[in-house]
Amino acid sequence: MSVTCQRRGRRIMMSPAELDEFLTIQRTCRVATVSADGTPHVSALWFAWDGTSLWLYSVVRSRRWAQWRRDPRVAVVVDSGEEYGELRGAELSGRVGFVGEVPRRGGLCAELDTAETLFARKYFGLEEMPHDGRHAWARLTPEEIVSWDFRKLGGT
Repeated sequence: MSVTCQRRGRRIMMSPAELDEFLTIQRTCRVATVSADGTPHVSALWFAWDGTSLWLYSVVRSRRWAQWRRDPRVAVVVDSGEEYGELRGAELSGRVGFVGEVPRRGGLCAELDTAETLFARKYFGLEEMPHDGRHAWARLTPEEIVSWDFRKLGGT
């Protein structure tokens, strides 16, 4: 995984191991896309992290999916914490690529084995991914990652 060398905030930047653990346990991300007229759109989405890529499972008849098809550039924020000293998160940016059937009906796709297993365990407590014929997979292998963990400030 390539992590951006942060000039600002190096002190609060997550290590690769911290970032990997954080992205593995968090459940919801916020996905930012841009419409054809330049209007930004942000939506919440479940995801799976495989150590290299963020796997986004989206309804294919959504505004988000249509915008990805037109322009695959995306920024995703995963964050947690309530009080200032608890805040931590990561922003991942790059381009999404579509993997597997659109929409996904469960046909064989070795490239999705890991992502679907991680997702099924995380959100459904299952070993196999249930398919509804409405969702499909987009993969973001980040070109840039910026992270923060205010807990490292020690009571600030």
